[in-house]
Amino acid sequence: MPGPARRLIWLPLLLTLGGCAQLQGLLHPPPKVAPAPPAPPPAPVAAPAPPPVELHPLAWIVNRQLQRGHYEEGERYLRRYLEAHPGDRAAEDLLHQLTDDPRERLGPPAQVHEVQAGESFSTLAKRYLGDGRQFLILARYNGSDDPSRLWVGQKVKLPKSRRGEARSPTPAAAEVSSGSTAARSQALQRESLSLLRAGRETQAMAKLDDALKEDPGLASDRGAAGALRQQLVSTCHERAIVLYRDQKLTPAIALWDRVLAIEPGYEPAIAYRARALELQRRLKQL
Repeated sequence: MPGPARRLIWLPLLLTLGGCAQLQGLLHPPPKVAPAPPAPPPAPVAAPAPPPVELHPLAWIVNRQLQRGHYEEGERYLRRYLEAHPGDRAAEDLLHQLTDDPRERLGPPAQVHEVQAGESFSTLAKRYLGDGRQFLILARYNGSDDPSRLWVGQKVKLPKSRRGEARSPTPAAAEVSSGSTAARSQALQRESLSLLRAGRETQAMAKLDDALKEDPGLASDRGAAGALRQQLVSTCHERAIVLYRDQKLTPAIALWDRVLAIEPGYEPAIAYRARALELQRRLKQL
C-alpha cells in the first residue's frame, strides 16, 4: 500500500486516541496543588538595650552634671549612685531637688535679689534658705538651665526667707545683727577647732552645729570669715580621715556631713564620705 494511503488509515485512529486522552483528562483532572503559604513576616528587631549608667562619685555628679544644668543626665547618674549607696541622704536630697516642683516646695516668690559680685545660687541658698546645699532647687525655681552661671546685676526670685524674720530690718539694724551673728558664729567655730585638735569630736560637732544654727553659711559670703571657714573645713576633713582609718565610720561620716554643710562642693569630703558609706554597708552585710 502506498505510503500516503497508510497515513490516511492511521489518521482516524490517532484522532480517536487523542480524543480519549482529552476525555480522560476531563473525567479525572489532575489534583490541584495548593499554593505555598506566604512567608511569615520577619521578626521585629528588638531595640538595643540602653547602655548601663556608669557609677560616679557624688562630687562628679554635682560638678559635671547638675552644676552645668545637665538635669536629665544628672538624674540618671544620681539614681545609679543611690543603687550603690542606698540611704545616702545627700544624694537623696539632690534627687528631690531635681524632681520636686520648685514652686510647691519653696512657695511663691516673695522678694527679688540683685546679684552682687562673688554670689552664687549656693551662697544665696545659704543666706535665704538656711542651707547652701539647696542651690539646685533655687536655680530651678528661677528657671536656670545652668546653676553655675550668675552675673552681677541679675535678678533672682526668692521665696519667703526660712530664717523666720517677722519683718525686714532697717539697713543699720541688719548690719548690726549680721555682725553680731557672724561674731557668735566665729567664736563657736574657734571653739570647735580647739575641740577637734584635742580629739574631742562629739563636743566639737556640737559647737559646730551651734555655729551652723547661728549662721548657716558660716559667713561664707563675707571675706573676713573665709580663712576661718576653710581652716575648719580642712581640720574636720583631716580628723574624719583619721577616724575612717581607725574604722570609726559613724563619727567620720558625721564630720563629713558637717564639712558638706559648710562647703557643699568640697570634693575630698564627698569622695571619702562615699567610701565610708560603702565600707559601712559591706560591714553590715558580714
